Amino acid sequence: MKKLLTLFIMVAFVAIACSKSESGTTTPTPGTGGTTLNCSTIDSRFTAVVFPIIQNSCGAVGCHNTGSVNGPGPLTNYDQVKAAAAQIKSSVESGTMPKNGSLTTAQKNAISCWVASGALNN
Repeated sequence: MKKLLTLFIMVAFVAIACSKSESGTTTPTPGTGGTTLNCSTIDSRFTAVVFPIIQNSCGAVGCHNTGSVNGPGPLTNYDQVKAAAAQIKSSVESGTMPKNGSLTTAQKNAISCWVASGALNN
């Protein structure tokens, strides 16, 4: 009986020790009906990933450049983009933005995860 109890405790210990916990932020995946996206696997750094998407898709086409009055106005620096982060996320996920073009799923995911992770200047 002691051997069986010891074996059971060891198996339980191994099972608990090997279980994987997710510590990343999750957010609904755009266009998937609310399934979750593990943001810990998505590169959503502002300077390296998100801002270039904003510059190329929002500012370069003249919609949100300096002096713009469209939507949230200009999106030419971190402070402006952060102030409009929730609106950008919503517009990107719904597909209403960008008006002149489209974003890939990876680009949409990067923006969604950046906002869900606190819209940090990283």
